[in-house]
Amino acid sequence: MSLMVPHILQQAMFGGVAAAGFGVLFNFSWRTLALCTAGGAMALAVRTIGLDVGWTLEGASLAAATTVTTCAICGLRGQLSTSASAVAVAGCIPMIPGSFFAQALLGMFELTTAHPVNPEETLVRTAIASLRVVFTVFAIGAGISIPGHLLRGRDF
Repeated sequence: MSLMVPHILQQAMFGGVAAAGFGVLFNFSWRTLALCTAGGAMALAVRTIGLDVGWTLEGASLAAATTVTTCAICGLRGQLSTSASAVAVAGCIPMIPGSFFAQALLGMFELTTAHPVNPEETLVRTAIASLRVVFTVFAIGAGISIPGHLLRGRDF
């Protein structure tokens, strides 16, 4: 357990920095930027804990996106100036699996060469990486949209 804490804190720090960067791109205010940073840190921490206990990337991403969105909705419920979904999206963007996307893209490029080496193996690796990206992005999207629909009404 003591070895996991620095790893989780490191992931949380990087997630917060990345989410803050996306908040800047979305032109959020300073206050909202702090919320994006907290959301990104929370998202990567929850996902890292899920991965460390043996969950799949997709399952851990779903849990992290649900947690961030629920906290954003509950924390921003009384304020009308900032959309909780926008804060949740900025916090969850760092969870998109860039390495799998790069593997899928490079595999597709390799398959389109004149004489691909081991095309069957390359196709399988490319398909697996592509599916991981698609299912992870779908899990993040579900984790953002489901709490938004369930917690929409004030008397729920």
